[in-house]
Amino acid sequence: MAADRTDLNRSSPEGGGNAIEKRVRLLPAEGREPLSGRRPVFQARRWRSGREGEASRAVDVFVTPHAFVRFCAHAGSDLDNEVGGILLGQWRVDSASGRQYIVVEAALRARHTRQGSAFLTFTPDSLVALHEEKDERYPAKELVGWYHTHPRMGVFLSGHDLWLHEHFFPEPWQVALVIEPHSGSGGFFVRETDGHLDAHLYSGFYELKPRGSSSVVHWKNLEPEAALERARGGTPS
Repeated sequence: MAADRTDLNRSSPEGGGNAIEKRVRLLPAEGREPLSGRRPVFQARRWRSGREGEASRAVDVFVTPHAFVRFCAHAGSDLDNEVGGILLGQWRVDSASGRQYIVVEAALRARHTRQGSAFLTFTPDSLVALHEEKDERYPAKELVGWYHTHPRMGVFLSGHDLWLHEHFFPEPWQVALVIEPHSGSGGFFVRETDGHLDAHLYSGFYELKPRGSSSVVHWKNLEPEAALERARGGTPS
């Protein structure tokens, strides 16, 4: 996925697009701190990727069933071209361990994009529309990351994806999600504690779900973490 650099340059003060620049406020305000909470691990199932490395990640990722269904439905709406959007939810720090985590609670589709089989371009109109929809529907939620698809290409971040992530989602706790709808796979790209982001080492996530309910996760490249299931006193469903 790529941001349209030409159009984005027009939205900068130098390009004379001050009105657009003022309306697009996707970047978090400086100096903000996460609210205190408790990592809801005992309400979750951990899905692990075989690509996960040993490096310490800056945040743990929790996903609600609602959010998972929404971004998967969008991913499956066009199997020939890339689609994408933003992820909204909570940014928290565990009050006991000091570990930071995010909870992905909603996904908003990016509209007014330019797209093809191997690219998706955010334009200023895309960013303005996303910002306005977020303010209208989810004013209290954080922008915790973004997602897009790679039809028939696999789960990784391209050079353009890395550029967009660095410039529009620069906070250590903001993540990138890539979904490959044909193979039924996906994964989160999470910065390490030193800020490094590997374009090929994607992580799984914690699926938030009520005890005894069935999982909505269907990605074939992830496996449930047995240790977490034992801690909850349950078995994978």
